[in-house]
Amino acid sequence: MESKENNTTGELVSVIMPSYNSSRFIAESIESILRQTYTQLELLITDDGSTDNTVEIIQAYIQKDSRIRLFTQKDNMGAGHARNHSIKEARGRYIAFCDSDDTWLPHKLEKQLAFMKENGYCFCFSSYFVGDESGNRTGIVIAPSSVTLSDTKRDDKIGFLTAIYDTSAHGKFYMPTLRKRQDWAYVLLILRKCRKAYSLKEPLACYRRSRGSISSNKLSLLKFNAQVYQTVFGYSTLHSYCYLSGLFLPTYTMKVINNWITNLRYRKNYRALK
Repeated sequence: MESKENNTTGELVSVIMPSYNSSRFIAESIESILRQTYTQLELLITDDGSTDNTVEIIQAYIQKDSRIRLFTQKDNMGAGHARNHSIKEARGRYIAFCDSDDTWLPHKLEKQLAFMKENGYCFCFSSYFVGDESGNRTGIVIAPSSVTLSDTKRDDKIGFLTAIYDTSAHGKFYMPTLRKRQDWAYVLLILRKCRKAYSLKEPLACYRRSRGSISSNKLSLLKFNAQVYQTVFGYSTLHSYCYLSGLFLPTYTMKVINNWITNLRYRKNYRALK
């Protein structure tokens, strides 16, 4: 495996991080990016109108590491707007994502980029741990070996904090500015071009499940899932809800059951990796 010294001539990776009142967790998230063994990266943070000291925390890290770039939005416009601003400013060949309360394992970029380059893939993701607000690992989500547009249309199987795509294949993609579920819509847009995304089974990130977060209650997002079908595929409201009830909900239910079984089998072993 390449060392930090040996991989400094690689392709630049632009890491996209939106922030909003993230003072509790953003330092840990930033540090997980800066600790990557693959060092040719830039971290682009667009703050979405925070009213706490999130911006001050980011600015303190900028003084320590010039790879961080900060942009600010006066008004809170949503994560889609914040991510799009960073994507517009991104200079890297590869685009990756990490939210301001999630973290990456140190070899995440190195392993995923090697996997993509070796196989000629333009879109990659991985398994990931699930943690609580204190950072304790409470579970794991095992990624499928690959997903297609049809698979992902039925249910989002890509952990967005693990997603990386190669802009040299189809250029940059910009996120629909839906207030919620814009990350799933974004994945669908990429898959319309890349056709298939491939995964590493090894967990390479940790998703923090926070109380009150937008994604903490998946079932509450159903109406926003319908909006994704309308935005990405141009479906009518009726068509969207028919697809949602007939295909999305059964697929999502099976995923929840499979994840529950997986965690029963694997939790004890993966806890040993802490």
